[in-house]
Amino acid sequence: MCAISEKLISWYRANRRELPWRRTSDPYMIWISEVILQQTRVVQGLDYFNRFIARFPDVQTLAAAHQDEILKYWQGLGYYSRARNLHEAARYIVSHFNGKFPVSYKDVLSLKGIGEYTAAAICSIAYKQPFAVIDGNVYRVLSRLFAIDTPIDDTKGKKLFSELAQSLIPIQHPDIYNQAIMEFGALHCLPRNPHCPECPLQENCLAFKMSIVNSLPVKRGKTKIKPRYFNYLHIVCGINTLISQRNQKDIWQNLYEFPLIETNHPVTITELAQTDDFKYLFGDISLQVEAIVAMPKHQLSHRTIYATFYRIEIQEFSPAMQKNYKEIPSANLMQYAVSRLTESYLEQL
Repeated sequence: MCAISEKLISWYRANRRELPWRRTSDPYMIWISEVILQQTRVVQGLDYFNRFIARFPDVQTLAAAHQDEILKYWQGLGYYSRARNLHEAARYIVSHFNGKFPVSYKDVLSLKGIGEYTAAAICSIAYKQPFAVIDGNVYRVLSRLFAIDTPIDDTKGKKLFSELAQSLIPIQHPDIYNQAIMEFGALHCLPRNPHCPECPLQENCLAFKMSIVNSLPVKRGKTKIKPRYFNYLHIVCGINTLISQRNQKDIWQNLYEFPLIETNHPVTITELAQTDDFKYLFGDISLQVEAIVAMPKHQLSHRTIYATFYRIEIQEFSPAMQKNYKEIPSANLMQYAVSRLTESYLEQL
């Protein structure tokens, strides 16, 4: 085992956080933890992991569940395609692997939503197979250790870092090493203000010797952020309200929401009332706008959502409302999986 691997493992054993998925070799639990942590910090993801595992303790339970319930347990984590993929993969495991989590890297990689990183993490941690993980933390640690300025988000960079990571993984302890390098990046070799003065890898770190730590890793370019303007109609008729499920391939797919009119720019209620969608929905029925709630901007990875909720009271649902939306008791709203944006609005009621 090389000096870098030995130092990382030694550091990890002394500094690692005690987390439930580190006390098991169950590939199912490791899978769930890795998917949750793909786009979620450990501090936030821990509670979600514990609740999710308590409700769906194994592949069979997850496969048998209704997707709406899975999305409800995922509510607030964002990137909801992760939850949909978990459900589909669990059903595939039941139908193609007799309900047993696959062992080979190829079979694990074949599961919906599992890429090379997640497959490597599962196979190395659960089965001690020598597959190196590459995530943001690993990119940062390796780029600094070896002073690599090749962009991590292009084909050449990904190939280079993949080969480098694989060359460092110890055959005897791939599980510990992979967790060690990820933990080292998360706690020690930070994006900003890394702990260089007390770093156990200081003498191995070319970026430290060259005083270029803060300029690595290099990324080719940032994703362009697009603004979107959502006008939600919280329509109340007696004790009931209207919702629908987002079935189009877009953000928040399969989550529930109030009737939505999306515009190309911010609008007033007067301007909104003049749109064809608003006129079609309400027809000739009388309405009363009881509240207008402009939400803080809601930032997603590639979208900025500017949303306004309009609470509108009516005496009867129009034919268009009855045709296009689901009528439910307002008291039952929190039973449905909604976006964090809608949840934030409901928390104000």
